[in-house]
Amino acid sequence: MKWWQGSPPCVIMPGVPDIRFVQLSPAALAALIEGDLDAAGAAAGIALSPYLVDEGWLWRIRLNQIRIDAASADWIARAAVAEPEGFVVGHGGFHGPPDADGVVEVAYSVDPAHRRKGYAKAILRALLRRADADPAVTAVRASIRPDNLGSRATIAGFGFKKIGEQWDPEDGLEDVYLRPSPPPR
Repeated sequence: MKWWQGSPPCVIMPGVPDIRFVQLSPAALAALIEGDLDAAGAAAGIALSPYLVDEGWLWRIRLNQIRIDAASADWIARAAVAEPEGFVVGHGGFHGPPDADGVVEVAYSVDPAHRRKGYAKAILRALLRRADADPAVTAVRASIRPDNLGSRATIAGFGFKKIGEQWDPEDGLEDVYLRPSPPPR
């Protein structure tokens, strides 16, 4: 869909690469869950990283989410492709469509082979572009473990403010951050 690519950047960051998202269809997700990288790549229309196979636990959640609510597919489960190079560096999306208050929560991860090269900021920037382009979105949320210094550094400079804490059954204590969408000018 248009919002995932070609939007003007919401933050100008010299040296941060560009990212294009490729939607992972239910067929691609199912193949990733099964560990079939070739079938997943064929379904996605792009060679995927073996790292995406390692994220099978997430693809199970997202595939089930799409089965329950097909409209959520527009918000979740995308391979992050570095541009202009054209290779997959990780994945990004949201936990789902905007909630009743118009809030979406970012979700992204970078393949360890591509970390510390600016791709996390690039993925986040692209996700914020997508959120800012949708009038249904009023804010973007990020939940980060207090000891995850890398993720805290990733969101720095994008307008996120800490609004509280929560307990996540998988990750434990998380700091909750919120950023208006679109951000004030």
